[in-house]
Amino acid sequence: MLARIGPHPLSATFRVYAGAMIEAGSRAWEEAWRSRDPTFDGRFFIGVRTTGVYCRCVCPVRLTLRGNIEFLPSAAAAEMAGFRPCLRCRPEAAPFSPAWNGTRTTVERAARLIIKEGALDDGTTVEAFAARLGMTARHLNRLFARHWGASPSIVARTARVQRAKRLLSETNLPMVEVALQAGFGSLRRFNAVFSEVYKRPPSAIKRRHQPGHP
Repeated sequence: MLARIGPHPLSATFRVYAGAMIEAGSRAWEEAWRSRDPTFDGRFFIGVRTTGVYCRCVCPVRLTLRGNIEFLPSAAAAEMAGFRPCLRCRPEAAPFSPAWNGTRTTVERAARLIIKEGALDDGTTVEAFAARLGMTARHLNRLFARHWGASPSIVARTARVQRAKRLLSETNLPMVEVALQAGFGSLRRFNAVFSEVYKRPPSAIKRRHQPGHP
């Protein structure tokens, strides 16, 4: 069962939809996890209960026991379940992929607008964003619960953290610039959310990626 991170509990509806999706995909995901199949990279994530970390299916670390892991349909769902991102396989570097196959283009478009264009980063509410897509917020939440295992606002939060992680790993930008470019409204908010997700402050990640740092 998916748990919660911080003040964002999953509703009963979210648990039902997310659980159904995970059950439907678990057999294929298990095979992809065991073989480290790159064609599934970004389509699901693996939460390791013994370490509290979640990984991509291509993570090079030694496979753990099957009973110690759970499969999750998105990075946002993994973080809502209380897992932190793996620093080795870097979930933020996974290719963008919707958590399903098919023709659900509205949800795919919504996810791309949130993740790639920061559609919910400028104070836009889920209600206003849903109206832009021609639907109610309730319906949009239901679709995201079913196919992503997380609400649009949590998907947006995860996207902001992942943008920040890439900037910390790949640039020498000052911390305040990282926060703003990633879509956070303030440095304080960035520090709080990043520390909650990674269980360490952004400064620790930045030091880790500096030349000569062990």
